[in-house]
Amino acid sequence: MNRFVAYFIRCVIILFGYAIAVLAASAFINILFLGAIGFSAEETRWMASGPLVVTIPLLAIFIAYFAFAPSALLILAAEVLARRDWLFYALGGGVVAGIVLGVAWQSGDPDFAVTDMRVILGIVGAGMVGGIFYWLCAGRWAASWWSEGRPPTSPGPSGS
Repeated sequence: MNRFVAYFIRCVIILFGYAIAVLAASAFINILFLGAIGFSAEETRWMASGPLVVTIPLLAIFIAYFAFAPSALLILAAEVLARRDWLFYALGGGVVAGIVLGVAWQSGDPDFAVTDMRVILGIVGAGMVGGIFYWLCAGRWAASWWSEGRPPTSPGPSGS
């Protein structure tokens, strides 16, 4: 029963980390959009107080939907390989964003495919930001549930 609780808690932490990563990627895309439009400082403050409160979670739902399968594979690989470094998750987030863009391009719908290089780089950057935020929330403790029952790999102090 103790092992089941450890697995359950780790799954909850992974889902929490995924939700935070998706929200961070959505916020990054929204901020890039505000910068690309060219809002002034006063207009940006107005946007941050109202519409961004709606658009960030709404865009996060779409990001979570499209990035779930490749993200699940990345998280599974990270747990099995016990990867705990931020660079793995940042590059993995970029790869997940690239996979999502590739699937959109292969869909055959010309309106769904992204072809502008600035937008592609922005989406890959959002994936990297999402990967870093996942690492902050859940990735630093990848495979920590494995090591709890294992004996130490090195002997204790010799006492001399």
